[in-house]
This record gives sequence, structure tokens and C-alpha cells, in this order.
Amino acid sequence: MSDIKLWGFDGSTYVRTVKMLLAEKGVTDIDQVQLNVLAGDPQTPEHLARHPFGKVPVLDHDGMRILETSAIARYLNDVLPGKSLVPSTPKDRARMDMIVGIVDSYGYGALLGGIAAYHLFPDFVGGQNEEARKAGIENGRKVIELAMTTKGSSDFIAGDLSLADLYLAPIAAYVSMTPDKDAVFDVPSFAEWWAKVEALPSYQATAPNAG
Repeated sequence: MSDIKLWGFDGSTYVRTVKMLLAEKGVTDIDQVQLNVLAGDPQTPEHLARHPFGKVPVLDHDGMRILETSAIARYLNDVLPGKSLVPSTPKDRARMDMIVGIVDSYGYGALLGGIAAYHLFPDFVGGQNEEARKAGIENGRKVIELAMTTKGSSDFIAGDLSLADLYLAPIAAYVSMTPDKDAVFDVPSFAEWWAKVEALPSYQATAPNAG
């Protein structure tokens, strides 16, 4: 039996971030409990006892429970063998942390809540809101522009593949399924970055089941 237990369904971008990290570390044997956010599963009393705000993912490992993707990802990166997904130099770590923070603070709401939700799961956000969609395009594009400017001439956002790429990729995947993708993704060097991300085995192996 796996000693890694993960609560959260595969459709969650944050759960996918964690699973991409696990895949990059070569870890496939985990005990995952699928809690469907769209169905309200994380709001049950049982899960609220794990996470008082009813969020996923939640991780149990080695007798410790960890909440929030940033803490889970840093912890797993540290304790699991394999190449680190946290850059070794202060400047590259700052590049990574900056984009992780930008995605958390501005990208998730704009790209997922404003664009993806409008087209793919409007009922979850109370119906289609055209103003939210327009704001999502405007602010989401700013996030993509900043991420690509931060990337510069590197292959990935902070040099080598890092947590920053693993944060942005699952969100961008949902936007790529919408008619607004060109308005958001038409940013210098995004296409090259996106092609590299889509070619990653960890990205391919963690695609949510569309069925």
C-alpha cells in the first residue's frame, strides 16, 4: 500500500500540479481519494475535518497532513528522490516563486474562473458572466505575458522545469479547450513553451478523464 494519500479529483488543476510533480519524481503508487469539487464533495463534514475551508488537494504522508498546493509541492519535492523542481540559484527560485504567486493570486481566477468556467462549467459559477469572461481574458493574458517575459530565452519559466510550469500548465490546459484560447495565448514564446509542456510525459499522464 502506498504511504502517500492524496484527496482531490483529477479535474482539479491544483491536484494535477501535485500529480505532475509526483510523475516527474517517478512516483505512481499513491492512494488517491477522488473528491469532485464540481459535485461539492469537499464540503462534506468528513472532508471539512481535513481542510476547514473545503479545498483540495490534501496530502497525508509519513504521519503528517499537509494542506495547500504550495506546501504540498515543496514538501514532496524535498522528500522524494529525483531531480529537484525547485531551482538551485536564488534568481531562478525567485522567478519560480514570483510566477507561482502570480498564478495563485491572479491567474487562477482569471483563466479558470473567468474563461474556462464560462465555457466549460458555467453552472459551477452561477452561470455565464460575460463581464467575468472579458476580465478573465484581459487579466489572464497579463499573467501569460508576465510568465513568458520571466521565462525569457529559457525553455521553461524559471530555467529548467520547475513548480512554476506545473502550476500554470493545468490551468492553461482548460483554457486551451475554449474559443478564447487564441486571445489569451497569442503571446510571444508561449507557443514554444506550451509545446514543451504538452510533450512532457508527466503532463500527458495526468490528463483528466474527459468522459
